[in-house]
This record gives sequence, C-alpha cells and structure tokens, in this order.
Amino acid sequence: MYRDLGYYWLRLAIYIALSLCTGSIFYDVGFSFGSIQARGTMLMFVAAFLTFMAIGGFPSFIEDMKQIFRRERLNGHYEVGAFVVGNTLSSIPYLFLISLIPGVIAYFLVGLQKSIEHFTYFALLLFVTMLLVESLMMMVASFVPDFLMGVITGAGIQGVMVLNGGFFRLPNDLPNLFWKYPMYYISFHKYANQGFYKNEFEGLTFPNPQQGANSSISGEEILRSVWQVDTGYSKWIDIAILFGMVVFYRLMFLGIVKLGEKVKPMLKKRVGSSKKTSPVVEI
Repeated sequence: MYRDLGYYWLRLAIYIALSLCTGSIFYDVGFSFGSIQARGTMLMFVAAFLTFMAIGGFPSFIEDMKQIFRRERLNGHYEVGAFVVGNTLSSIPYLFLISLIPGVIAYFLVGLQKSIEHFTYFALLLFVTMLLVESLMMMVASFVPDFLMGVITGAGIQGVMVLNGGFFRLPNDLPNLFWKYPMYYISFHKYANQGFYKNEFEGLTFPNPQQGANSSISGEEILRSVWQVDTGYSKWIDIAILFGMVVFYRLMFLGIVKLGEKVKPMLKKRVGSSKKTSPVVEI
C-alpha cells in the first residue's frame, strides 16, 4: 500500500488540493449571521465529498483481493479474518494522515473554533468517516465482479446517503416513507453532519438581525431550529455510532466472503452434475 502511488500519494495530493480550495473559498468566515450558512455548508462538504474521495482506493483494494488474497486463500496460507484485520491495521495510519493534514489546512483557513479539543474531534470524526467509507467499499467488493462495477455501486450508495443525510433536505422535511424511516437513520452522513455541527456550533453566539439590531442567537438554538439536529445526545455518541458502523461493515465483508466460499463450490458442483446427467440427443 505504501508503494502504491495512486492509493497513497495521489490521493493525499488531491485531498490537500481540495482542502486548499475549501479553505480559500470559505476563508475566515467570521461570526456574522451569514457565517451560519457558510459554516454549515463547509462542514457538509467535508462530511460528504471529502469522505466520498475515499472511494479512490477501491481499484487498489480490488487488485489486492485478486492478486494476493484469493491466490493465498486457495493455497491455504491466508484466512479471511487475517486479511480483514491486516487490511484494517495497514490502512489506519494512512487514513489518519489524510484526515490530519488536509483537516488542519481546511479547519484553520476557514476559521472554525480555535481550540485543541474542537480540532481533535474534527480530525477524529473525519478519520472515522473515511474508515467507514473504505469499510463500505470492502463490503461492495465482496459481491461485485470488477472494480468498475464496484466504483459505480459504491458511488451510488454514497449518493443516496448524501442526499438524505439532513442537509439538502432537512430531517423534518424528508418523506417519512423510506427516506426518513429507515434511510435517514441508516445514512452515515446523518451522524457525520450532526457530529460536525455540534462540535462547531455549541458554545457560539451569532448576531440575529432578523430579531432586532442588538439580538443574538446561540449555537444550540441554531442546531435545533436551523439544522434540526438531534441535541438529545452528545457529539461523542455520533462518533461512536459511526465507529460501530465501521465494525458492522467489516464484519459483513467477512461474512459475505466466508459465505461465498461455501456457496460457490456447491453451485459449481450442482451445475457440473446437471451437465453430466443431461441426455444426449444423437442426430
């Protein structure tokens, strides 16, 4: 993975370029009433599109599956669990790197809350979300035949999750059937967006010219009324839910691969026996 130019270094360069673009567009948003929308949009971009770029590692992962895992698995040298654990541990340092460096650039150029605690949470949430996307793509890789179909399938899944993650359509405005229940609660963007919003808006105060010249609005009120964030639990619960999704997707990948190893020989055996017993018609 370290020697893979596309998987490691090209992705890191693209992340740095995107963070510079984000930081320059939203540079020093300040604390005016208009900065509320700017902060929310910037955080949504980080939660949706920066994590979406984690899909770029999918072709390299497919090559590992074909050239290393399946060959070693057929030779009896590589267990499925060992591959899942090895892939997870080897990707963690890199994912942390591309969360930290671009995160620093975007965070401080925009002028979000300047405290170690808030930035640490920002970088940690970005890291967990990227790890979740890679876990989702591992699960997709277990049932698609090639990387092109995998990229298309993974992009489609993420597109649906972004669409109903609570930004493009506020939670209370989502149709209850299917989009609100269950898709809104299945979408990991819901918890990523709300974690970023709670981390940024809690404790801040903004002027509110809509209520008068000297009136103000608190960050907590913005979370409830503007972004319709569920404030009944802390931002750390959001990150814990995302981490649970990471474990769930990795276990699903493990289960699908193991199930495929049992089902495929049975199907081949049945197909082979049907060919042997089929009658031969002589003309």
